[in-house]
Amino acid sequence: MTPTGQRWRRAAGAAALALAAAGCGIRGTSVPVDAGGAPSRVSCKAPGEASPGTTDGAHSAVYLVCGSALVQVERTAPPAKDTTAADPRLRAARTLLVELQRTPSADEETAGFSSALPQGLKVDGPRRGDPSEALRLSIRPDDLPSFALAQLVCTYGASPPLGRTHAAVLGGPGDDTAHRYDCSADVLAHPDIAEHAGWGDPLSQQD
Repeated sequence: MTPTGQRWRRAAGAAALALAAAGCGIRGTSVPVDAGGAPSRVSCKAPGEASPGTTDGAHSAVYLVCGSALVQVERTAPPAKDTTAADPRLRAARTLLVELQRTPSADEETAGFSSALPQGLKVDGPRRGDPSEALRLSIRPDDLPSFALAQLVCTYGASPPLGRTHAAVLGGPGDDTAHRYDCSADVLAHPDIAEHAGWGDPLSQQD
């Protein structure tokens, strides 16, 4: 192979690697690889646009589904209109939930983004006996679609008003003990982890 052909092959390999890394949310590597054919026609590159009709609001980040993984998308979100909560943590949780339930913009859809959060889902603060960081959902966490639960956990786990703990303490509408769900690299790469038994550590009730 000529030197020119070798340079072209190296450049093509680097471009394919960068595209694959951008599409999957995985950091690129300098090691040349033969990636084969492109696995997807979507870019999974967030456009970074504000919510439709939004002229001001809080800067927030939510995790949306793209392909078979979760990718963080930056948005400017107004406070949730249906909340009168005095607790700033609960206001933040409700605002983020509304963003997750919002239909992705045209640019987000073109890039391959979607959301699995059910429209009827609501979130409330901890009840007596819960840890102070707990949030109670109107649907049991384990009854949510696996991708929806992973989106919610990782979005809440990345939120500064919620402590940026990379986790979420969630319970349902009943008397079940709240569980801590960690947003790990495995969860981001495989959001269907919620289908496997054992995700979520039960927390002791407080007196």
